Amino acid sequence: MKKKKLFYGKGLPYLKLNDLPGKLIVIEGPDCSGRSTQISMLKDWLETKGHAVLDTGLKRSTLIGNVILEAKKGNTLGKKTLSLLYCTDFADQLENKIIPALSAGFIVLADRYIFTLMARDFVRGASKEWLMELFGFALVPDLVFYLSINPDVLLHRAFSKYGCLDYWESGMDLYLSSDMFESFKKYHTLLKREYEEMVKNFNFIVIDAERDPNEIQKDIRERISVFLDSQAL
Repeated sequence: MKKKKLFYGKGLPYLKLNDLPGKLIVIEGPDCSGRSTQISMLKDWLETKGHAVLDTGLKRSTLIGNVILEAKKGNTLGKKTLSLLYCTDFADQLENKIIPALSAGFIVLADRYIFTLMARDFVRGASKEWLMELFGFALVPDLVFYLSINPDVLLHRAFSKYGCLDYWESGMDLYLSSDMFESFKKYHTLLKREYEEMVKNFNFIVIDAERDPNEIQKDIRERISVFLDSQAL
């Protein structure tokens, strides 16, 4: 049975959801959970199956992406300001990349969606009602995979990859600890708790991200294959 397209809130009045034959598949999870690797592998696989694929992600808006990167450098942004910048980035990509691709029948692979933005803001004390209203224009994805990983494993991966820890990704603005390593673990424990709450509320498919990337890819492909077969009926 074909899945009906929906918005999370009031949506976009001009958009007719029946005009979106494409599919929106989201990979969620924290930095260094393996999202980019999985999306790259999925894109290659889906294209060999004959599907047109667009991959997108946070901070890729030509309108605001660079503004976010520059603004974060000073580590002085207010919580609500940062939320609104990311929302603008997402809105621009939704309107100018995601919706046109779905209209053309593409499979859109999103490297994070509104869920990461909301999880970060929930940890920082934002109102759930305010955020749901803010992102009410967002399309409900067809599938959401959440790459679940222990904060200690994540810390090791992040430090091995970058050689240092990021101020924002360590939650240093929350003053959880003066030690960046300890702050990172505390922040990602809180973030993981928010993701796990979303598993129930937004029907995430939980994937153990501490395994070999090929094993993870196999699990994701199996779920996507079942979904695509069901939509062809």
